[in-house]
Formats: sequence, C-alpha cells, structure tokens
Amino acid sequence: MSTTADTTEQAGPREWLGLAVLALPTLLLSIDVSVLHLAVPHISEGLKPSASQMLWIIDIYGFLIAGFLVTMGTLGDRIGRRKLLLIGAAAFGLASLAAVYADDPTTLIAARAAMGIAGATLMPSTLALIINMFRDAQQRGVAIAVWVTMFSVGIALGPVVGGAMLEYFWWGSVFLLGVPVMGLLLVAGPLLLPEYRDEEAGRLDLTSVALSLAAILPVIYGLKEIANDGVGPIPVLALVVGLAVGLLFVRRQRTLESPLLDLGLFSNPTLRAALVTLLLSMLVAGGTYLTVTQYLQLVGGLSPMKAGLYLLPAAFALIVTAVVSPMAASRFRPAYVVAAGLAVSGMGHVVLSLADSSSGIAQVVTGFAFVYAGGGPLIALGTDIVVGSAQPEQAGSAAAISETSTELGMALGVAVLGSLGAAVYRSGVEVPAGVSEDAGHTLAGAVEATHGLSSEVAAALLDSAREAFTDGMNVIGGIGALVALASAVLVAVVIKIPATGAGGDSAGSDGSADGVVPAVNMEG
Repeated sequence: MSTTADTTEQAGPREWLGLAVLALPTLLLSIDVSVLHLAVPHISEGLKPSASQMLWIIDIYGFLIAGFLVTMGTLGDRIGRRKLLLIGAAAFGLASLAAVYADDPTTLIAARAAMGIAGATLMPSTLALIINMFRDAQQRGVAIAVWVTMFSVGIALGPVVGGAMLEYFWWGSVFLLGVPVMGLLLVAGPLLLPEYRDEEAGRLDLTSVALSLAAILPVIYGLKEIANDGVGPIPVLALVVGLAVGLLFVRRQRTLESPLLDLGLFSNPTLRAALVTLLLSMLVAGGTYLTVTQYLQLVGGLSPMKAGLYLLPAAFALIVTAVVSPMAASRFRPAYVVAAGLAVSGMGHVVLSLADSSSGIAQVVTGFAFVYAGGGPLIALGTDIVVGSAQPEQAGSAAAISETSTELGMALGVAVLGSLGAAVYRSGVEVPAGVSEDAGHTLAGAVEATHGLSSEVAAALLDSAREAFTDGMNVIGGIGALVALASAVLVAVVIKIPATGAGGDSAGSDGSADGVVPAVNMEG
C-alpha cells in the first residue's frame, strides 16, 4: 500500500525489532574487517602471498563494495530493499564459505571479491530501511546511532572472537562467522522487515552501471599502484581513464529521466562537506587500523588473542562517543560536536606518530583509543546528515553515497597508507646478506625469514625491521593528525545545522528542515 506520513510519525515495536535484525549484517561486516587484519600474519604464513597479493586480499573487498554501492543502492530502490538485502545475505554466506576453504592467494582474492560485491547489497539496504522505518528525525538519529554502535560492537568483538579462533584454529576459520549470521538474517528478515521500494523509479540503466565501475575501479587501481611502486605510465593511464569515464558517467546521469545516481543530492553544501569529511577520516582510519594491528603482533610480540584484547579500549571508546553524540547534538550544533571529536582523533594520531619500537605498546593503544573516540561523532552524526538530506524515495541512493564515501575511504586508506607504510619500511630495513628477499618487503616476511638464522643475525634483522615498520606508523600518524585538523575546520565552517534541541531538524534535500515525506510504497 502507499502511505503518506510526516516526520512526526513515531516508530513502533515492529520497527525497533526490525532495527535489531538490521544490526546483524552491520555487526558481521565490521567483525569481518577487524578479523581479517588480525589474520594477516597467519594468512602470510599459510598461503605465502606476495606483498601485492596480501594487499589485494585485504583491500579488494572494500574496493568492490565501494564500486558497487551506488548500483546496489539504486537497485534496492527499484526491486525492493528487503529483497536485495536477503539476496545479498545469501551471496555473502556462500562467498564466506569459499574463503574458508581457499588454498591459494588467488582463490582467496576471488572469494574476497565476491564477498565485496555481496557486501555492497547489505550496507545501503540496511541504512535505507532505517531511513524509511524511522520517519521522526530524533528517532532516526537514535536508530542510526544504534546502527553505528553495532558497527562499533563488531570492531570490539572481532579482535576477541577472531583472536580466539586464530589461537586455536586455522586462519580460514575467521570467515566462518559470516555463515550463521547471514543464516539468521535470512530467517528473521522476512518476518520482521517491511518491504520498501520506489514505485515511480525507472528501469536500471546498465550503461550507467558499467560506466560507474569503469570510473571507480581504474582510479582505485591507479592510486594503489602509485602508492605502492611510485608514478608510472600504467597507473597514471588508469587514473586518466577512470576520471574520463567518470565525466561520461556524470554527463549521462544529467540526460536520463531516471538516473542511476541523482546528482541533485550533491547540490547541498552540507552534504558535500559531510561526504568529504567521511572519506578523508575513513581513509586515515583504514590505514591506521591495519598498521596498529600488525604493530601489536609483529612489533609488540602479542598473540592474536592478546592483540584483540588490547584493541578493546579503542572499540569501546567508539561505542560510547557514537551513542552520546546524538544527545550532545541536541544541545550543541552537530558540526561543533563532530569537529570536537575530530580534534580528539587528531590528538590520538599525534600520539601514534611519536611511538617507538621498543616500549610503544601502551602508547600505541592509548593513541589508537583517542583516534577511535574522536571518530564516533563523525560516524553517527555525519551519516545522519547525509541520509537526512534525502527524501525517502531516494533513501537507497543517499545511503549508497554515504557508504561509498566510507568504504572507499577505508579501502584507499589500506591501499594508500598501507603502501606508504610499506615504502617507509623498505627504505629503512637493513636485510643481512643471504637472507630471503621477503624480509625487505614486509615485517611479516622479516619475522618468517628469521627461522633458521643464528640468534645474533635474527635479532639484528628483527630490530631493524621493527624500527622500520614503526617509522612507517609514525608517518601515517602524522598524516592522520593533519587530516583530522583540516576536517575539523571544514565541518565547523560549512555545516550550519542547528542543535536539534533548539528546534533544529535533519536537513532536507535543499539544506533546510523538511517536514514532509512523500508517498513511498510499503509492504509486509
């Protein structure tokens, strides 16, 4: 049936139970990210991937999520967001099983790619359903904060659960987590989630789908290769091709009656500022998380389980600040809350930039906790700013834009900052003659190369490798501090939304408070 409602309509028990169901894929995807980073040393030992293959194992998932988010968000608007969510859940579970039993790097990369495509159906579907289920602005803010909190809970649980699994089982076991979670979603989703779709949406333009992928993926590849190997003709050509195709994509969207991406959403300067800040902050967070997890295990000498426990303070700090942020935004301008958080995050990056390889575990854990604590307000309020700028029939597109910014930032952070850290490592490590070349490429390779060496040579190699790796983390920390400061200024200056407790509301598509929700088809 079609229902017209305004933003004062209150959500009932079914909507809140539905929110609990939507928390499941969010929880899983965040667990999957944190578990994989912990598993990096074990995958290196088990499958012997090259440094390039290892980066692809880590970041192909995020790259393909980012590449397909716009398509999947718009597809959900057309075929139904619940339907797409359930299709994606089934595909994600099957891809997880493929990753569990991968016996070579290429197979694991392919499984991770399939997980990325399936994951692209999950995030915009969950966020779009939240937008439509919670019409009241304050309830929507609470619901999004809960959604973000579940992401944070996954980050907290991932290292502990994953660390325990890596302690007692083989590395492939970490991907088994996706199977029961997706199974539960497939059972509970049809019972508790209503279906939403835009009845007036046109057909999906396959040419636009192809153009979007042909624009995003070459740009990602070019940036990754330049960060990894320096400027060269092939990565530069990839960047040029990607940007050129991107222009064609934009031109086509302007001529279509039913575009894949509604470019009108970008006319709101508040939305643009929120997207840029999310992108930059997630870029730094992705590279920082990868570096810190490896530092704790390979420099600090912690087991996966202990490394997971050492990451808990940061995860819980993120949970607290994400939950508290909507309450703070009822008294202060959301921009000021986000900017204050970014300043705290910048302080954490400064702490990481000053850590050393001999006595830095406590300092790294403390700095990382500040980084995550400062990110909570941005994730909670920034997401609400973006999705609150769209009408309900555009919910899938708005959610996809928000998630594209976040996922692309995380993926680029792993690729660009991960590759930058690797470059600093390669330039600083001293590998004794006769030792495997792998020791000069990664810290995990250096640890592996010590097997069979004399204690004196092994100690010298490890000291040099750990110091070089820490130097890379210091550089990433310095970059993170600069990005956090610049982002805080951008948010404070551009975003003008008033405190919700002072009569403010989430911005409409024109940047003003919008009290009318157009008709949306709701079934189930």
